[in-house]
Amino acid sequence: MQRVTLAQPVTLQGSGLFSAQPATIRIAPSNDGSGIRFAFDANAQATIEATIGNLSPRPVHPVFTQMHPRCTTLGTAHDTHSVATIEHIMSALFGLGITDGLITISSASDHPEIPILDGSAKPFTDAIRGAGLRTLSTTIEPIRVLERIQLSNGDASIVIEPSQQPGYTYHIDYPGTPIGSTSVSWSGDADEYTQHIAPARTFSLEHEAKAMQSAGLFTHLTTRDMLVIGADGPIDNDWRLPDECARHKLLDLIGDLALVGSPLIAKVIATRSGHTLAHEAARAILAQQHESKI
Repeated sequence: MQRVTLAQPVTLQGSGLFSAQPATIRIAPSNDGSGIRFAFDANAQATIEATIGNLSPRPVHPVFTQMHPRCTTLGTAHDTHSVATIEHIMSALFGLGITDGLITISSASDHPEIPILDGSAKPFTDAIRGAGLRTLSTTIEPIRVLERIQLSNGDASIVIEPSQQPGYTYHIDYPGTPIGSTSVSWSGDADEYTQHIAPARTFSLEHEAKAMQSAGLFTHLTTRDMLVIGADGPIDNDWRLPDECARHKLLDLIGDLALVGSPLIAKVIATRSGHTLAHEAARAILAQQHESKI
């Protein structure tokens, strides 16, 4: 497959979902075949390759020392630098078929968070498509899953099977809520991603949002800024898409599995899974590739 990068740089700015700290990001073309990387200054002295091997345990907020992470964080060796909540921007890049790019983060912190913007991947896809894409002269070998992989944790699971083309399905199940139970899929097409997945926003049930605010999170946001689901649906807000919550879960899954570092050709079926299980799935995919070469 041909490598693809941006035609020109784009810049976005905003505040982090969990940290509330402002940051500016610049997504620039990359021609050297080094994949997607994050940098922390204009000279790119400290960089992180966007791969699962660089996953960082650093919590984006102290409350997450006591619970599973609610985002994906990457870090340098010895964790001198890290960047949190990278799943939406990674999903946008992967969804548009971009294999190479340099994301430079300007922040007062050595451990910044990617701006949440409107809670979806749409601001990223809009900016990138506006800048245009450029096909490089070099190629990248896609990862093809050779044997079935199955991971589970309680009632959550991810199954990855060999396939001739990419396919992602997410089954969501929130019984007794307006979210309900439904399934959504993506075939790997960039236009389909842009229209039906990228606009889906991160969400929280009302009681979860109140608990998080009590713990010191989301104090800079209102129900107009993020999708909070009450007994009758979104509070002070409206659905953007049918099954928007399921589509956002699919968006996150795509972003987390992008950390295998190459285009993925496999059939992925996720049920009630989150970041932790998706991280395990990315590791399992790469482990299978390694074993097949021994």
